[in-house]
Amino acid sequence: MIVKPEAENLLSAAQAAGKKGLPPVHLWNPPFCGDLDMRIARDGTWFHEGTPIGRPAMVRLFSSILRKDGDAYFLVTPVEKVGIQVEDAPFVAVDFEVEGTGRDQRLTFVTQVGDRAMAGPGHPIRVARDPESGEPSPYVLIRANLEALIDRKSFYRLIDLGCHERHEGEDWFGIWSGGQFFPLMLSRELG
Repeated sequence: MIVKPEAENLLSAAQAAGKKGLPPVHLWNPPFCGDLDMRIARDGTWFHEGTPIGRPAMVRLFSSILRKDGDAYFLVTPVEKVGIQVEDAPFVAVDFEVEGTGRDQRLTFVTQVGDRAMAGPGHPIRVARDPESGEPSPYVLIRANLEALIDRKSFYRLIDLGCHERHEGEDWFGIWSGGQFFPLMLSRELG
């Protein structure tokens, strides 16, 4: 893949910032420089000018300078901000680890770019339903307004860990993590 100058500048900034952990993109307020022909597909694949970015290290670097403002996604450095397209969520939770059981359970999700987040009050799990098919799409907040779509195999594993609880006046089937109950579906929907 040939990287255009604007993407190369962003990549250099991400590399410099990445040496110290995730950069503080929430503190940066550079001018908007336009849209970059970059897209994150629903399956977590990053594309530049229609071509998949095949280097995982480059995707990880770009993901480190990703920010969501309102409904729009941007790659942000201290000196520039460019828009990119995201089909669903910018990350995909491809696995999770379980510690403990019941109300003491802790679920730590891992994304396709290596981010880790323990579900709890600061990293809630939510389920959206497709308005036409009713198909559930589960998400976990990874960092600073950026969610990960929980992949199908991980969602099935979550279901295996689920239990029924009374929540906000209704009986729900859901999971516990980090001391918080996350409702996945109404108990009556399970039949």
